[in-house]
Amino acid sequence: MADLKVKVAGVEFNNPLIAASGTFGFGREYSEFYPLSTLGGISCKGITLQARPGNPAPRIAETPSGILNAVGLQNPGVDHFVKEDLPWLKEQNTVIIANIAGNSYDDYCKMAEKLSDTAVDMIELNISCPNVKSGGVQFGTSCESVGAITKAVRKYCKKPLIIKLSPNVTDIVSIAQSAEAEGADAISMINTLTGMRIDINTGRPIIRNNTGGLSGPAVFPVAVRMVYQVAQAVNIPIIGMGGISTWQDAAEMLIAGATALQIGTVLFKDPYAPVKINKGLNEFLDSKGIKSVTELTKTIKPW
Repeated sequence: MADLKVKVAGVEFNNPLIAASGTFGFGREYSEFYPLSTLGGISCKGITLQARPGNPAPRIAETPSGILNAVGLQNPGVDHFVKEDLPWLKEQNTVIIANIAGNSYDDYCKMAEKLSDTAVDMIELNISCPNVKSGGVQFGTSCESVGAITKAVRKYCKKPLIIKLSPNVTDIVSIAQSAEAEGADAISMINTLTGMRIDINTGRPIIRNNTGGLSGPAVFPVAVRMVYQVAQAVNIPIIGMGGISTWQDAAEMLIAGATALQIGTVLFKDPYAPVKINKGLNEFLDSKGIKSVTELTKTIKPW
């Protein structure tokens, strides 16, 4: 069998599959299906400095080939995570990534500093949240803002730092380069695409927040394109995500330029997806005579 181990910013994963933030909670529910060591890692539910109740319902809806969500970062807060969830997670024999979100530089820096003194393996910055101090501008939508937040957090972060990029931008390549220039150890991409659905009978949006994040198979081609573009322009590893549902999708994303992968929406449909994807990848690699999954990364042959 092929070797599925990969390394991202010096951290070794047993396989390239990471549960995407926001789709796996803190892993307790999924641990009833299989050992969490089946996964290469877990990017935990996004956490904030203080507990958040999230947005009012309805806040999730099905769409063709995907889902639309505006959960609103419901979470128990960083202190609860460190005290109640992290000790259990560290017993699961998988890489633990803390995903953090905030409304200000100060929020991010405080959490990065706090988490740097814990047992988390990596920190992932969710920079697609409103920057309240800048009138609702998002941190992740310009080279300047991405560079600035990366530089600020880098000073406080002692763990490998992953910057999670938003696809709702005009030039994702330049934004990725800004993150790399200011000290990011890796990039994860893509976050959800902004979308909307309307109930034609009531005339109201289907979800209470009006708009939400679109995920699932519908966004996969966009994610592959963006990973490919960024892989040509940066030297740090990319964790590819966005609609990966099958082992074929996983292989395609690796070939486009990803070193590791995050899977999310597919877990709602099939909790056993990681088991199936790993098995399929192994069989594919064996059929090609490829000894290590790392040999797939960035092997695309453009026309």
